[in-house]
Amino acid sequence: TFSTSLPTMMSRPAGAAVSDERQTGLVEFMSDEITNFDMELGSGIAAFESKHFSQAAGLLSPLADGGNAQAQYRMAIMAQNGLGMHENHDLAFRYMRSAAEAGLDIAQHGLAFMYMEGECTEKDPASAVHWFTKAAEQGLAGSQTTLAMMYEEGRGVEKNQEEANRWYRLAGFNER
Repeated sequence: TFSTSLPTMMSRPAGAAVSDERQTGLVEFMSDEITNFDMELGSGIAAFESKHFSQAAGLLSPLADGGNAQAQYRMAIMAQNGLGMHENHDLAFRYMRSAAEAGLDIAQHGLAFMYMEGECTEKDPASAVHWFTKAAEQGLAGSQTTLAMMYEEGRGVEKNQEEANRWYRLAGFNER
């Protein structure tokens, strides 16, 4: 089994080296696992990008359920819009929130948009500002621009033209 093939600190004297043969086998095993995971994720993303949504859902669903933020984000988009599956707003929100909480900038933007528009969840401008800020701080220009507009209009935050101008500048626009 896997566990018996791995070297452990308890099974050899302190300071004893793992044989080159065992190290190579372990590295090859780990490389194969990473490669298989990357291939599954890459295939799922490729299916999504080429609009083969049923295939993408089949490939990405187990990865999303396993906590992969990239897979969760794409599953959220498909569930929200009924692409390759029945529309499921609760599932879309859960996947988007999980990917956003994992730090994926585009998912933070997506979750913020859900809160801003009341899609898949209740409208909550303050939560929208929170998530747009998280994505904007990672350099996502779309979030920076939307956040600037929210400060300019006083949506979810107190009106603040100075803060709006700061976000516009960061997004690459001249001040308004």
